[in-house]
Amino acid sequence: MARTHKKVSSSQKRRLQAGTAEGEFGPAEEALKVIEGRWKLRILVHLRIRSVMRFSDLGRAIPSVTEKMLIQQLRELERDGAVKRTAYAEVPPRVEYSLTAWGLQLCPALDALRRWSALRKPPPAD
Repeated sequence: MARTHKKVSSSQKRRLQAGTAEGEFGPAEEALKVIEGRWKLRILVHLRIRSVMRFSDLGRAIPSVTEKMLIQQLRELERDGAVKRTAYAEVPPRVEYSLTAWGLQLCPALDALRRWSALRKPPPAD
């Protein structure tokens, strides 16, 4: 029986996508993967405003996020290289979060998003 599909390596996929809309927006797609998630942008904005925040401070700054979700989102941001986690060997334990150099490069985009949002005019009342 003949195979109807072939495995395609990632380098072959990149070559196939080059020149297509998907290939042109590949870097944007990768960037969106880093910041996608309900709480990641809020976390990044708070770390933009205050350069270093403790876990409890982030929890208070975003009261509607659960502790589990905040931990998960911070771990993903740390894994992707946007956030740095610093744990201190103290009693009680102290953990601080800050933006990495790469995360700080996102700040102009966050500022542009804030300015773009400020331009929104409310819909006319009926």
